[in-house]
Amino acid sequence: MLKYAIVGAGPSGLAGARNLSKLGIDFDGFESAGEAGGLWNIDNPRSTMYDSAHLISSKTTTEFTEFPMAEGTPDYPGHKVLCKYFTEFAHTFDLLKYFRFNTEVTSVERVNDGWKVSWKSSGGAGAATTGSAVYAGVVLANGTLAAPSIPAFPGTFDGEILHSSQYKSPEIFRGKRVLIIGAGNSGCDIAVDAVHHAHSIDMSVRRGYYFVPRYMLGKPTDTLNQGRPLPARIKQAVDSRLLKLFTGDPVRFGFPQPDYRIYESHPIVNTLVLQHLGQGDLQIRPDIDRFEGHTVHFSDGTSDDYDLIMLATGYVLDYPFIDHRHLNWTGMAPTLFLNMFGADAGSSGFNGIYVLGMVEASGLGWQGRYEQAELLARYLAADKHAQHDFESQAEKPWPDLTGGYRYLALERMSFYVNKDAYRREVKKNIRKFRLRKQRTKEYE
Repeated sequence: MLKYAIVGAGPSGLAGARNLSKLGIDFDGFESAGEAGGLWNIDNPRSTMYDSAHLISSKTTTEFTEFPMAEGTPDYPGHKVLCKYFTEFAHTFDLLKYFRFNTEVTSVERVNDGWKVSWKSSGGAGAATTGSAVYAGVVLANGTLAAPSIPAFPGTFDGEILHSSQYKSPEIFRGKRVLIIGAGNSGCDIAVDAVHHAHSIDMSVRRGYYFVPRYMLGKPTDTLNQGRPLPARIKQAVDSRLLKLFTGDPVRFGFPQPDYRIYESHPIVNTLVLQHLGQGDLQIRPDIDRFEGHTVHFSDGTSDDYDLIMLATGYVLDYPFIDHRHLNWTGMAPTLFLNMFGADAGSSGFNGIYVLGMVEASGLGWQGRYEQAELLARYLAADKHAQHDFESQAEKPWPDLTGGYRYLALERMSFYVNKDAYRREVKKNIRKFRLRKQRTKEYE
């Protein structure tokens, strides 16, 4: 009987390994780095971590439920603590034995009896080796934050241009005139780092943002509303007023007025950047018009000279080893049932390509990815009738996973969901598989 393959040993890949192993499903894992942790392992060549990176959600809303973080862990741990956490998770549940480390998957191709996975291994004293095997299905869990989105700008810049994926330490800013393009969570983190080293710091932004403090009333902000979720419009109205009380109006600091309601794009969990704006340590500039030598011209007709431009412009989904048609890739992202299950056009049922971690939601945490993995494992372990019943849902109108929010039509939001709506739908299907399994045992 053919095994399954899991690509990636980050949080989603480890969640997949844990759940498949719990149900006795045989699989092999592949990880391009030398150890587990995914992007949280700063030594991973694909990692986009930087020295000052910390969680932007608190530990209790982020951790795996069955594996709480150790007592004494800070509310918002840094990447070193989190890499250790994933390593301990993998050791505790004996998951490392399933993975080939220092092994890059180079292709995933359809063959008659399954999926052929080819790989290239490196590291150690020996020369690089290649190999391949056929699997019943392949679980893609190689992350969503590794392939940088590089926008094109008119003109030529004669200074240095870097993407935030290349950023590790603020020493690169020392004494330089720096322009950061983009003000997402990474862009704001980097700006806060840079003010202590750069000669000057500007941030170029196209739209307004909502800034959420890490603490409110002395507690991590994301732990304060863990009861029954409010309807979208009520929550937006209440929280936007609370934010103005706690953080003020970002427009006062130079940001444009947001052209969307709160939570329709990912909020910025960094109010230090507002403090530095208030202190005059950095300033906000509008969108880019063009580059000209060391000069950057802005859309409002102003211009300034810079030595270094940091593109905090986000990431694009990247599954380079598989043909996009197997992921039903339409527009900016794959179109998958529950963001997980793929089907080839014109065919019925799922095609054996599954994705873990291609889901983003404020507050979803790693437990949300764990529940994805549990649903996948229960589907793979089920009998053909139960699998068919589950697959038939994909032939009907798909459930609304927005929770009533109207998310911005941006590439980075193309796989965004509401955490409550998403987890409710995933857990509902997990319960169906559990009940069906229980009834089957009762009849035996």
